[in-house]
Amino acid sequence: MSGPLPVPARAVRTELVVERSRFLTTLEPVGDVAAADAVVARVRREFPDARHYCTACVLGQDGQLQRSGDDGEPAGTAGAPMLAALRGAGVTDVVAVVTRWFGGVLLGTGGLVRAYGGSVGAALAEAGVVRRRWVDLVEVRAALADGGRVEAELRRGREVEDVQWAADGWRAVVAVPAGALGDLRAGLAAAGLRAGAEPLGRAVRPLPD
Repeated sequence: MSGPLPVPARAVRTELVVERSRFLTTLEPVGDVAAADAVVARVRREFPDARHYCTACVLGQDGQLQRSGDDGEPAGTAGAPMLAALRGAGVTDVVAVVTRWFGGVLLGTGGLVRAYGGSVGAALAEAGVVRRRWVDLVEVRAALADGGRVEAELRRGREVEDVQWAADGWRAVVAVPAGALGDLRAGLAAAGLRAGAEPLGRAVRPLPD
């Protein structure tokens, strides 16, 4: 997942009303299955009064991991058209949750397909698509006496995003290619530096100029 990715430019929330039914779409870039599941869980907690929380996500360098869920809607009327909208836009590393409040009018199979697919399509249009890359954010810590040398080593081809000097030691946040934490640790060890490197999470960054 270290190469350039077509991903949503930002997280968005859009709403569509069809025959008094509300379809609220939450669309966000995510780095892995756990992050996608966390978005779904958060939406469920945020809107406990809704009837359905239908989902679709595409993950991986080539969009090889794809999931969708109808959450009680007739099979194939919600998750599948949502996933089709994501695939049609060519995006990856994205999750969409369409929260529905039933308005009292049955929409039928075709109506549901259009509503769910159209909701995700509208959210994608609102978010926009950019080519970015996923990075792992790593916290590097060292003693004050070693901080200068560790920082110099980190700045050799790496992205240092934050540096702090404090009474209890030196700290920096470094962005490395996704999955490259082991390489960072090996590089510090090879340079003879005493420093700890712990993952903080995954983030999206623009492609370098």
